[in-house]
Amino acid sequence: MWDPDVYLTFADYRGRPFHDLVARVAAKDPRRVVDLGCGAGNLTRLLIERFPTAVVEAFDSSPEMVAKARAHGVDARVADVRDWTPEPDTDVVVTSAVLQWVPEHVELIRRWLAALPSGAWFAMQVPGNFRAPSHHALVELADAEHWRGELDGVHLLRPGCVLDPTGYAQVFAESGCEVDAWETTYAHQLAGEDPVLEWVSGTALRPVRARLGGGERWERFRAELAPRLRAAYPRQADGITWVPFRRVFAVAHKR
Repeated sequence: MWDPDVYLTFADYRGRPFHDLVARVAAKDPRRVVDLGCGAGNLTRLLIERFPTAVVEAFDSSPEMVAKARAHGVDARVADVRDWTPEPDTDVVVTSAVLQWVPEHVELIRRWLAALPSGAWFAMQVPGNFRAPSHHALVELADAEHWRGELDGVHLLRPGCVLDPTGYAQVFAESGCEVDAWETTYAHQLAGEDPVLEWVSGTALRPVRARLGGGERWERFRAELAPRLRAAYPRQADGITWVPFRRVFAVAHKR
């Protein structure tokens, strides 16, 4: 379960990588544009505006996110990326902050590229911060003896769940694409009480909440995680907490 309102609390910061990604897509008059994992649909609107003559296909595995996307005027549907196959007229595929949740996503990319027409564009972005203190603190707490039993088997994002830019570049090159791959570390300036806890609550902590439910056990886990995050990301004298966030990008153009 995703909470769109919690996720959108930091919509500007979460949206900037999407802008940086799509800026490298040089498609002209595509027939079909696909937003693979559209989330709340607020960024899909940018694709609709940029490619006004295209059919924009949008879907997400979360019914809550799809409902929010529809409220944003996006004709989204509920579907799993594992089950998706490109239509023959798919000229642009965009997927932002989705594939890190899919362990077999590299094989899916190869399959999708084989099905895309010549000249198609595939643009992807995934977080690359799984060695960051925030994720270390989360995994360490989930693995602690008093939580291990309840959280055993929960799909937490860990180092190795995504490739580096060179790894993705190699995958795309082997599939007959020209590729531009890079990484960027954003310095997010967060304010408020426990802002890093609020940030991870919208994404990385989602599987923990799904397992514990939204009640007392969930609040206890957050309460134990909060001081670890405060120590890792100290609040500055001006009240701001700085959070470095690395992301990995690749834009491929199929020959």
